[in-house]
Amino acid sequence: MRPDRDYIIQLLSTEGKEALQALYDKAYSVKKQFVGTTVYFRGLIELSNICAKNCYYCGIRSGNPDFERYQMSFEEALKEAKWCYDNHYGSLVIQAGEREDKPWTDFITRLITSIKEVTKGKLGITLSLGEQTEQIYRQWFQAGAHRYLLRIETTNQELYKKLHPADHSFEQRLNCLRTIKKIGYQVGTGIMVGLPEQTIANIADDILFFYDEDVDMLGMGPFIPHHGTPLKHLVDGFSNEKALELGLKLIATCRIVLKDVNIATTTALQALHPEGRELGLLAGANILMPNITDTKFREGYQLYDGKPCLDENANMCQGCLSRRIASIGETIGFDQWGDSKHFSPSK
Repeated sequence: MRPDRDYIIQLLSTEGKEALQALYDKAYSVKKQFVGTTVYFRGLIELSNICAKNCYYCGIRSGNPDFERYQMSFEEALKEAKWCYDNHYGSLVIQAGEREDKPWTDFITRLITSIKEVTKGKLGITLSLGEQTEQIYRQWFQAGAHRYLLRIETTNQELYKKLHPADHSFEQRLNCLRTIKKIGYQVGTGIMVGLPEQTIANIADDILFFYDEDVDMLGMGPFIPHHGTPLKHLVDGFSNEKALELGLKLIATCRIVLKDVNIATTTALQALHPEGRELGLLAGANILMPNITDTKFREGYQLYDGKPCLDENANMCQGCLSRRIASIGETIGFDQWGDSKHFSPSK
């Protein structure tokens, strides 16, 4: 049954320390029932900060001239994927700025194929590489990728237009999501919360969109303004506390109403609070994406201000996260893909 919009708004409108804790506790009980308390790692490779898009909220937008662009070499990227495999992460995420040029799409195909070869097909591969043609999505799927994350950011089309240049199309992004699903990927999407002019009702409609589109996984987070974007005027009045609360309420609400989807606790939460990712797990998330990108590239991949762990290498990150997850009584699903329980290939 389709979730009730008024109920979603009620959950998202929760205020007060005790009521919020009750919301998180309810979400955690739903998580335990439907997906369990195993946390699945997705080692994150930030492959390139070169982007053809010029989204007004994003630090690596094509119109930001203030940092050096990079693209990892094939050997560097493959080395990081091998590290991920050797350290028993069940999966990785290949993320980069959005590009559709043939040298780039062929590079990705070759990389996916080689990752599958060096890990004997045992490492799960999620892509987060933006809008592509159906042919390219199929090419990458056939090479061995099986999950795709394409954030919609907001489903309110008026708000979408205010956040993107005129040549960015909401319809095109939606069509890409549906194409990904048709091909057979596990489909991931997500939004930002706390955007200027965004309402609780807008967020409720976003969650109903997740339900209607039958998505398998969610990568969502609070909007954090970046000084190198047209929204830089929002930096000064930004409240970490309010943004964190809204991000956690979003996770909890999605877990309560969508039940068995995979939900990531994102680095953006950690940017707002030292234990932000653990708080996300306790609010209903079950996926964590440790950054395994070489530290020499990290400064160049800042989508928002205050990104944590810029100088923390993958080994340090793994040890820290393992301790943190154990401290909240959860376990890590090493050597497991951790596919979405919501996903069914026969759909």
